[in-house]
Amino acid sequence: QVQLVESGGGLVQAGGSLRLSCAASGRTNSSTYGISWFRQPPGKEREFVASIRWMAIYADSVKGRFGISRDIAKNMVYLEMRSLKPEDTAKYYCAARKSGRADDVSSYDYWGQGTQVTVSS
Repeated sequence: QVQLVESGGGLVQAGGSLRLSCAASGRTNSSTYGISWFRQPPGKEREFVASIRWMAIYADSVKGRFGISRDIAKNMVYLEMRSLKPEDTAKYYCAARKSGRADDVSSYDYWGQGTQVTVSS
């Protein structure tokens, strides 16, 4: 069984930065699982943000501003967010998958409860 717990969300002004953390328990501290971040803005569908497994990939909307990293020894995944915009406001979720496309919600076997990020203008 895999459990994922997100933290680090909050309220930040436009242009600011935040670092989200995803603490994973279970057998995720290897390349067996790809770990990703998704987000769900109010009233919208969940969307892909970034993923890491053998390499990092990003949604176009965050490329150059967000960075995903993984500490395998600590079983942690981080999302460093810079130059935040009001449109980045969403609940951010950590998710784990064994196979399938990284940017496809249906590929994921496990999800965290999410952490809210609010960017004020």
